[in-house]
Amino acid sequence: MRLDAGLARLLGLSRTVVAALAEDGRVEVDGRSAGKSDRLTAGAWLEVALPDPEPAAPIAGDEQEVAGLVVLHADDDIVVVDKPVGVAAHPSPGWTGPTVTGGLAALGHRLSTSGAAERQGIVHRLDAGTTGVMVVATSEHAYTVLKRAFKERTVDKRYHAVAQGHPDPSSGTIDAPIDRHPRHDHRFAVVAGGRPSVTHYDTLEAFPAASLLDIHLETGRTHQIRVHLSAMRHPLVGDLVYGADPTLAARLGLTRQWLHARALGFAHPADGRWVEFSSPYPDDLASALDRLRV
Repeated sequence: MRLDAGLARLLGLSRTVVAALAEDGRVEVDGRSAGKSDRLTAGAWLEVALPDPEPAAPIAGDEQEVAGLVVLHADDDIVVVDKPVGVAAHPSPGWTGPTVTGGLAALGHRLSTSGAAERQGIVHRLDAGTTGVMVVATSEHAYTVLKRAFKERTVDKRYHAVAQGHPDPSSGTIDAPIDRHPRHDHRFAVVAGGRPSVTHYDTLEAFPAASLLDIHLETGRTHQIRVHLSAMRHPLVGDLVYGADPTLAARLGLTRQWLHARALGFAHPADGRWVEFSSPYPDDLASALDRLRV
Protein backbone atom coordinates (compact mmCIF):
# COMPACT_ATOMS: atom_id res chain seq x y z
CA MET A 1 0.00 0.00 0.00
CA ARG A 2 1.20 3.52 -0.77
CA LEU A 3 2.24 5.60 2.20
CA ASP A 4 -0.41 8.29 1.63
CA ALA A 5 -3.20 5.70 1.40
CA GLY A 6 -1.96 3.70 4.40
CA LEU A 7 -1.47 6.64 6.73
CA ALA A 8 -4.78 8.18 5.69
CA ARG A 9 -6.50 4.97 6.80
CA LEU A 10 -4.51 4.64 10.02
CA LEU A 11 -4.89 8.23 11.17
CA GLY A 12 -8.27 9.15 9.73
CA LEU A 13 -6.70 11.95 7.67
CA SER A 14 -7.19 12.73 3.99
CA ARG A 15 -4.56 11.58 1.50
CA THR A 16 -3.97 15.23 0.62
CA VAL A 17 -3.04 16.04 4.22
CA VAL A 18 -0.75 13.00 4.45
CA ALA A 19 0.93 13.96 1.17
CA ALA A 20 1.58 17.47 2.51
CA LEU A 21 3.07 16.03 5.71
CA ALA A 22 5.40 13.81 3.67
CA GLU A 23 6.46 16.72 1.46
CA ASP A 24 7.30 18.72 4.61
CA GLY A 25 9.54 15.90 5.85
CA ARG A 26 7.19 15.04 8.71
CA VAL A 27 6.87 11.32 7.90
CA GLU A 28 9.58 8.74 8.58
CA VAL A 29 9.55 5.00 7.87
CA ASP A 30 12.08 3.00 9.89
CA GLY A 31 13.92 6.21 10.75
CA ARG A 32 14.18 7.57 7.20
CA SER A 33 12.22 10.36 5.56
CA ALA A 34 9.53 8.97 3.28
CA GLY A 35 7.59 10.27 0.29
CA LYS A 36 3.87 9.99 -0.33
CA SER A 37 4.24 7.31 -3.01
CA ASP A 38 6.65 5.09 -1.06
CA ARG A 39 5.34 1.59 -0.40
CA LEU A 40 4.63 0.42 3.14
CA THR A 41 5.56 -3.07 4.29
CA ALA A 42 4.33 -5.12 7.24
CA GLY A 43 6.23 -4.42 10.45
CA ALA A 44 7.59 -1.03 9.37
CA TRP A 45 7.92 1.61 12.12
CA LEU A 46 6.08 4.80 11.17
CA GLU A 47 6.73 8.14 12.80
CA VAL A 48 4.56 11.13 11.93
CA ALA A 49 5.04 14.66 13.25
CA LEU A 50 1.55 16.15 13.18
CA PRO A 51 1.17 19.93 13.06
CA ASP A 52 -0.36 21.77 15.97
CA PRO A 53 -4.15 21.76 15.72
CA GLU A 54 -5.89 24.78 14.25
CA PRO A 55 -7.52 26.78 17.02
CA ALA A 56 -11.16 25.77 17.36
CA ALA A 57 -13.74 28.47 16.83
CA PRO A 58 -14.10 30.29 20.14
CA ILE A 59 -17.31 29.74 22.03
CA ALA A 60 -19.75 32.58 21.67
CA GLY A 61 -20.70 34.67 24.66
CA ASP A 62 -19.19 34.91 28.11
CA GLU A 63 -17.58 32.48 30.54
CA GLN A 64 -20.96 31.30 31.78
CA GLU A 65 -21.53 29.64 28.39
CA VAL A 66 -18.18 27.89 28.67
CA ALA A 67 -19.09 26.76 32.17
CA GLY A 68 -22.33 25.32 30.82
CA LEU A 69 -20.31 22.61 29.04
CA VAL A 70 -19.64 20.09 31.83
CA VAL A 71 -16.58 17.86 31.39
CA LEU A 72 -17.41 14.40 32.78
CA HIS A 73 -14.04 12.80 31.98
CA ALA A 74 -10.77 13.76 30.29
CA ASP A 75 -7.57 11.83 29.53
CA ASP A 76 -4.90 11.74 26.81
CA ASP A 77 -7.31 10.29 24.24
CA ILE A 78 -10.84 11.49 24.93
CA VAL A 79 -12.96 14.16 26.56
CA VAL A 80 -16.51 13.24 27.58
CA VAL A 81 -18.89 16.15 28.04
CA ASP A 82 -22.43 16.74 29.25
CA LYS A 83 -23.69 19.03 26.49
CA PRO A 84 -26.23 21.69 27.46
CA VAL A 85 -29.08 22.87 25.24
CA GLY A 86 -28.25 25.59 22.72
CA VAL A 87 -24.74 24.31 22.03
CA ALA A 88 -23.88 22.75 18.64
CA ALA A 89 -21.25 20.04 18.27
CA HIS A 90 -19.12 22.16 15.92
CA PRO A 91 -19.33 25.29 13.77
CA SER A 92 -21.51 25.08 10.66
CA PRO A 93 -22.97 27.49 8.10
CA GLY A 94 -25.68 29.60 9.66
CA TRP A 95 -24.82 28.69 13.25
CA THR A 96 -23.53 31.61 15.33
CA GLY A 97 -24.01 30.15 18.81
CA PRO A 98 -21.60 28.26 21.09
CA THR A 99 -20.07 24.92 20.10
CA VAL A 100 -18.58 21.92 21.86
CA THR A 101 -15.30 22.30 19.98
CA GLY A 102 -15.09 25.99 20.83
CA GLY A 103 -16.02 25.37 24.46
CA LEU A 104 -13.37 22.67 24.91
CA ALA A 105 -10.75 24.90 23.31
CA ALA A 106 -11.72 27.72 25.66
CA LEU A 107 -11.33 25.32 28.59
CA GLY A 108 -7.81 24.40 27.41
CA HIS A 109 -8.44 20.97 25.90
CA ARG A 110 -6.47 19.90 22.83
CA LEU A 111 -8.58 18.21 20.16
CA SER A 112 -7.56 15.64 17.57
CA THR A 113 -6.48 17.25 14.29
CA SER A 114 -8.31 14.53 12.34
CA GLY A 115 -11.48 15.35 10.48
CA ALA A 116 -12.57 18.50 8.69
CA ALA A 117 -11.09 21.71 10.08
CA GLU A 118 -14.37 22.89 11.63
CA ARG A 119 -15.14 19.55 13.30
CA GLN A 120 -11.78 18.24 14.46
CA GLY A 121 -12.12 15.59 17.15
CA ILE A 122 -15.88 15.18 16.58
CA VAL A 123 -16.74 11.48 16.18
CA HIS A 124 -20.52 11.86 16.66
CA ARG A 125 -22.96 14.71 17.15
CA LEU A 126 -25.99 15.84 19.11
CA ASP A 127 -28.40 18.47 17.81
CA ALA A 128 -28.09 21.91 19.40
CA GLY A 129 -31.52 21.28 20.93
CA THR A 130 -30.54 17.88 22.37
CA THR A 131 -28.70 17.60 25.68
CA GLY A 132 -26.56 14.84 27.17
CA VAL A 133 -23.39 12.79 26.82
CA MET A 134 -20.91 13.27 23.99
CA VAL A 135 -17.37 11.93 23.52
CA VAL A 136 -14.74 13.93 21.64
CA ALA A 137 -11.37 12.55 20.48
CA THR A 138 -8.25 14.35 21.64
CA SER A 139 -5.69 12.04 19.98
CA GLU A 140 -5.43 10.88 16.37
CA HIS A 141 -5.54 7.24 17.48
CA ALA A 142 -8.72 7.81 19.46
CA TYR A 143 -10.36 9.56 16.51
CA THR A 144 -9.67 6.61 14.21
CA VAL A 145 -10.77 3.98 16.75
CA LEU A 146 -13.96 5.80 17.78
CA LYS A 147 -15.01 6.63 14.23
CA ARG A 148 -14.67 2.94 13.40
CA ALA A 149 -16.62 1.97 16.54
CA PHE A 150 -19.53 4.22 15.62
CA LYS A 151 -19.47 2.94 12.04
CA GLU A 152 -19.42 -0.70 13.18
CA ARG A 153 -22.18 -0.01 15.76
CA THR A 154 -20.20 -1.20 18.78
CA VAL A 155 -21.02 1.95 20.78
CA ASP A 156 -23.97 1.74 23.20
CA LYS A 157 -26.03 4.93 22.73
CA ARG A 158 -28.95 5.35 25.12
CA TYR A 159 -31.45 8.18 24.95
CA HIS A 160 -34.50 9.11 26.98
CA ALA A 161 -37.32 10.78 25.11
CA VAL A 162 -40.88 11.84 25.83
CA ALA A 163 -43.22 11.09 22.94
CA GLN A 164 -46.79 12.28 22.52
CA GLY A 165 -49.38 9.60 23.17
CA HIS A 166 -48.63 5.93 23.75
CA PRO A 167 -46.64 3.92 21.18
CA ASP A 168 -48.25 0.60 20.34
CA PRO A 169 -46.63 -1.78 21.02
CA SER A 170 -45.14 -0.22 24.15
CA SER A 171 -41.73 -1.72 23.26
CA GLY A 172 -40.46 -2.40 19.79
CA THR A 173 -38.15 -1.61 16.89
CA ILE A 174 -38.55 0.97 14.15
CA ASP A 175 -36.71 -0.15 11.02
CA ALA A 176 -37.28 2.51 8.36
CA PRO A 177 -34.82 4.21 5.97
CA ILE A 178 -34.12 7.91 6.46
CA ASP A 179 -33.00 10.57 4.01
CA ARG A 180 -33.49 14.27 3.47
CA HIS A 181 -37.07 15.41 3.23
CA PRO A 182 -38.09 15.67 -0.44
CA ARG A 183 -39.53 19.18 0.04
CA HIS A 184 -37.92 20.69 3.16
CA ASP A 185 -34.13 21.10 3.02
CA HIS A 186 -33.54 21.24 6.77
CA ARG A 187 -35.71 18.25 7.65
CA PHE A 188 -35.37 14.51 7.27
CA ALA A 189 -38.00 11.86 6.64
CA VAL A 190 -38.64 8.16 6.20
CA VAL A 191 -37.93 7.78 2.49
CA ALA A 192 -37.90 4.67 0.31
CA GLY A 193 -34.31 4.03 -0.71
CA GLY A 194 -32.94 6.14 2.17
CA ARG A 195 -30.13 5.09 4.50
CA PRO A 196 -30.91 2.06 6.70
CA SER A 197 -32.01 3.30 10.14
CA VAL A 198 -32.95 1.22 13.18
CA THR A 199 -34.32 2.50 16.51
CA HIS A 200 -35.21 0.29 19.49
CA TYR A 201 -37.54 1.73 22.14
CA ASP A 202 -39.08 0.68 25.44
CA THR A 203 -41.73 2.55 27.43
CA LEU A 204 -40.46 3.43 30.91
CA GLU A 205 -43.47 5.43 32.13
CA ALA A 206 -46.86 6.32 30.65
CA PHE A 207 -48.70 9.59 31.35
CA PRO A 208 -52.17 10.61 30.18
CA ALA A 209 -50.79 12.63 27.27
CA ALA A 210 -47.33 11.19 26.66
CA SER A 211 -44.82 8.40 27.31
CA LEU A 212 -41.25 8.40 28.62
CA LEU A 213 -39.18 6.12 26.39
CA ASP A 214 -35.77 4.48 26.72
CA ILE A 215 -34.22 4.43 23.25
CA HIS A 216 -31.28 2.45 21.93
CA LEU A 217 -29.94 3.53 18.55
CA GLU A 218 -28.56 0.81 16.31
CA THR A 219 -27.70 3.39 13.65
CA GLY A 220 -27.01 7.10 13.99
CA ARG A 221 -28.72 9.14 11.31
CA THR A 222 -29.35 12.85 11.61
CA HIS A 223 -32.61 13.46 13.53
CA GLN A 224 -33.18 9.68 13.62
CA ILE A 225 -35.21 9.50 16.85
CA ARG A 226 -37.24 12.56 15.93
CA VAL A 227 -38.02 11.27 12.44
CA HIS A 228 -38.84 7.70 13.48
CA LEU A 229 -41.21 8.69 16.27
CA SER A 230 -42.88 11.30 14.10
CA ALA A 231 -43.40 8.63 11.43
CA MET A 232 -45.17 6.54 14.12
CA ARG A 233 -47.42 9.55 14.79
CA HIS A 234 -45.86 9.95 18.22
CA PRO A 235 -43.56 12.97 17.75
CA LEU A 236 -41.33 14.07 20.59
CA VAL A 237 -43.06 16.47 22.94
CA GLY A 238 -41.89 19.98 22.04
CA ASP A 239 -40.58 18.98 18.59
CA LEU A 240 -42.56 21.47 16.52
CA VAL A 241 -40.42 20.79 13.44
CA TYR A 242 -41.70 17.21 13.30
CA GLY A 243 -45.34 17.73 14.15
CA ALA A 244 -45.58 18.03 17.94
CA ASP A 245 -48.56 19.78 19.56
CA PRO A 246 -47.43 23.33 20.50
CA THR A 247 -50.17 23.56 23.15
CA LEU A 248 -48.73 20.62 25.11
CA ALA A 249 -45.19 22.03 24.85
CA ALA A 250 -46.38 25.39 26.17
CA ARG A 251 -48.22 23.74 29.07
CA LEU A 252 -45.01 21.92 30.04
CA GLY A 253 -42.83 25.00 29.63
CA LEU A 254 -40.76 23.42 26.85
CA THR A 255 -39.06 25.43 24.12
CA ARG A 256 -37.36 22.41 22.49
CA GLN A 257 -37.88 18.70 21.95
CA TRP A 258 -37.84 16.43 25.02
CA LEU A 259 -34.76 14.38 24.06
CA HIS A 260 -31.71 13.60 26.19
CA ALA A 261 -28.61 11.51 25.50
CA ARG A 262 -28.79 9.65 28.80
CA ALA A 263 -25.79 7.31 28.57
CA LEU A 264 -22.88 6.38 26.34
CA GLY A 265 -20.75 3.24 26.54
CA PHE A 266 -17.77 2.23 24.39
CA ALA A 267 -14.40 0.47 24.42
CA HIS A 268 -11.77 3.00 25.47
CA PRO A 269 -9.50 3.62 22.46
CA ALA A 270 -6.34 3.38 24.58
CA ASP A 271 -6.74 -0.10 26.07
CA GLY A 272 -10.11 -1.47 25.01
CA ARG A 273 -11.68 -1.48 28.48
CA TRP A 274 -15.42 -0.81 28.48
CA VAL A 275 -16.33 2.62 29.88
CA GLU A 276 -19.75 4.17 30.45
CA PHE A 277 -20.85 7.71 31.16
CA SER A 278 -24.28 9.11 32.00
CA SER A 279 -26.03 12.43 32.39
CA PRO A 280 -28.94 13.53 34.62
CA TYR A 281 -31.93 15.31 33.14
CA PRO A 282 -31.40 19.07 32.78
CA ASP A 283 -33.80 21.35 34.63
CA ASP A 284 -36.21 22.05 31.75
CA LEU A 285 -36.72 18.36 30.96
CA ALA A 286 -37.04 17.37 34.61
CA SER A 287 -39.60 20.12 35.17
CA ALA A 288 -41.64 18.97 32.16
CA LEU A 289 -41.67 15.42 33.51
CA ASP A 290 -42.91 16.63 36.89
CA ARG A 291 -45.76 18.49 35.19
CA LEU A 292 -46.71 15.38 33.19
CA ARG A 293 -46.94 13.37 36.41
CA VAL A 294 -49.39 15.78 38.02
